[in-house]
Amino acid sequence: MQQVEVAGSYRRRKETVGDLDILVISESASRAVEHFVNYEDVEEISAQGETRSTIILRSGIQVDMRVVARESYGAALLYFTGSKAHNIQRRDMALERGWKVNEYGVFEDQERIAGENEEGIYALFDLPYITPELRENRGEIEAGQAGNLPTLITLEQIRGDLQTHTTASDGRNSLEEMAQAAQERGYDYLAITDHSSHRGVTQGLDAEGLARRIDEIAELDETFPSIHLLAGAEVEVLEDGTLDLPDEVLARLDVCLCAVHTYFDLPRDMQTERIIRALDNPHIHILAHPTGRQINKRRPYDLDMECLIQAAIDRGCYLEINANPERLDLHARHARMAKEMGLKLAISTDAHSVNMLSVMRFGIDQARRGWLTADDVINTRPWREVHTLLKR
Repeated sequence: MQQVEVAGSYRRRKETVGDLDILVISESASRAVEHFVNYEDVEEISAQGETRSTIILRSGIQVDMRVVARESYGAALLYFTGSKAHNIQRRDMALERGWKVNEYGVFEDQERIAGENEEGIYALFDLPYITPELRENRGEIEAGQAGNLPTLITLEQIRGDLQTHTTASDGRNSLEEMAQAAQERGYDYLAITDHSSHRGVTQGLDAEGLARRIDEIAELDETFPSIHLLAGAEVEVLEDGTLDLPDEVLARLDVCLCAVHTYFDLPRDMQTERIIRALDNPHIHILAHPTGRQINKRRPYDLDMECLIQAAIDRGCYLEINANPERLDLHARHARMAKEMGLKLAISTDAHSVNMLSVMRFGIDQARRGWLTADDVINTRPWREVHTLLKR
């Protein structure tokens, strides 16, 4: 096989994926199909043809593979990447010019005038290349026409992680192990933000325990010259919006997150007011996983998101994009709303183990779907600049 790409909602980096579409260029379509249907995790072969086959994996996911001619590869990639709404908009633009567009190319009468690559097709419509994460018919074509497409954030631009946990609460690795793993990733800084003790399942820290932890982090920081270890906490927001740790210990933290883990069913106005009251505390920097959702498990609690974003702006706080693939909270549309209102965000892994530090890429995907650039995210900056931003 000469070229392979996964298209569809996976390529657009949507939060959940129903099935997978794989496009292939191969000198031998039959060999490509044979290799595909003999994949070791195949549960069932639903269809097998000369250039297209469908399998069901043991996980239950359906995977379709198509072998595509090189001259049509870009057109097929555009078509099968979607979204449907983005494709319809491109089709309408083609019709205005008297062209036909489909998965085989762009045609004027019977002549193919583009199709080998996506860039050439977009250029035919006087558009720059539109990255797959933006292809949702939410203004990306108009932005391209106006020359206003954002330069989206990349994983390589992240300088540190602002929410991680250790065995001091519900994490699976020690402070030293998390610090070493973050240093190996090349980070400038790592915030250790173990839970406060109110949430019983986490076996978190009370005021005395957090005070000791702050001292331990400061001591260990001296042994890691290439990375800054930041003393932090994820503090519980109580039902009335107060916090479960006193201001005296919160004032000592480099990074202080607040979060909701209880009372998800409060009415919209009460939930919004409760969280804003927590942000009133001058020691809070970031609201973690702002809507509390867990994908396919728990719906977000009801919030006036516009009001919450404005409250964060007014108080000099930030909201988090939680990169845990079970959360991905904020939703991309709220990330874009924050950007448009002028609020910068933090992308954090909420890592409870060294391995979970790698999920940062999912937060980046979410940010890109929200049209965010590196300037829209605070932890693309070195610690010195982040420290300044966190001063309220």
